Amino acid sequence: MAAKFHGPALPDGEARDVFVVDGCITYEPQAGAETVASGWLVPGLVDAHNHLGLEDGGAVDAAEIERQAVLDRDSGALLLRDCGSPADTRWVHERDDLPRLIRAGKHVARTRRYLRDYGVEVEPADLVATVVEQARDGDGWVKLVGDWISREAGDLAPSFPAADFAAAIEAAHAEGAKVTAHCFGVDVLDGLLEAGIDCIEHGTGLGEQHVEHMAEHGVALVPTVLQTRKFPGFAEAGRDKFPRYAETMESLFASRRDVLMAAHEAGVALYVGTDGGGSGRHGTLHEEIHAMVELGLPAETVIAAASWDGRTWLGHPAGLGEGDPADFVVYDADPRADLSTLTRPACVVLRGAVYRS
Repeated sequence: MAAKFHGPALPDGEARDVFVVDGCITYEPQAGAETVASGWLVPGLVDAHNHLGLEDGGAVDAAEIERQAVLDRDSGALLLRDCGSPADTRWVHERDDLPRLIRAGKHVARTRRYLRDYGVEVEPADLVATVVEQARDGDGWVKLVGDWISREAGDLAPSFPAADFAAAIEAAHAEGAKVTAHCFGVDVLDGLLEAGIDCIEHGTGLGEQHVEHMAEHGVALVPTVLQTRKFPGFAEAGRDKFPRYAETMESLFASRRDVLMAAHEAGVALYVGTDGGGSGRHGTLHEEIHAMVELGLPAETVIAAASWDGRTWLGHPAGLGEGDPADFVVYDADPRADLSTLTRPACVVLRGAVYRS
């Protein structure tokens, strides 16, 4: 039987009756349709930096992956862009009750230059072949570890030489995959951007020349503000052994608001990601949205990035068009005007099925 939802539908805010038939949206009135919920209708939220299947020790089992995915779904995050996971999560595609998932395969890192058991660790000679393998294994994205602490340098340093990054990005593009990279610091950015990378994760080291390049060439930024709040703790943990690293992390933390606002003002496409998995938690997209707004971004811009703009960027319907998949969230107020409403969805609709917390 058809289901009916009523209320202002974002992004235009026009009040309307939305019907769900066979998992899709229609505006054609359906005889006998029962009203399931009324409120503000928001296209399914997007967690653009997620690590489904990852915890501090590496990969987790299917039961834990399911638990993580349900937490994300019930928070309204119905489309997840995985940014690297050691677990094989492709089976999630077969589960209609779990969020839609875009997988990036495993992190590609330098040998002994990343968190143990998180990704594939290689030397430069094997970087291109490994990236090709991950491109073929994923759903159109590859995740590079752009920089990490170097014990020799005692500070953040690029994981690979710029020429090797460039060859890897070219190879991924030849496979039809886009490339993103973990980037905390400054030194890795020029090479990645010149090589044509598609997205930067974290991006706390971005300077004026970088954001101008990103805006001009359509390179996206997912700032993971919740994750960057941890920089003072990272600095303190490494201070005795790596004092230069500690100073770097403190400096990056101090400038992160200026970096984010400069990217926004330059016109860089910003998206919302929790970094859920490992040290991050699942089901916290509303917290990331709130944190981005706290740093100065307009609420409407962040909500759009976490919903219809993010969906479009990842190649999915923006959300509430005739015939679109019925993936949306119903709230009791306009989240652009009251961010607290994001914590209490009246219901979540995924592939036409209704979930209530």
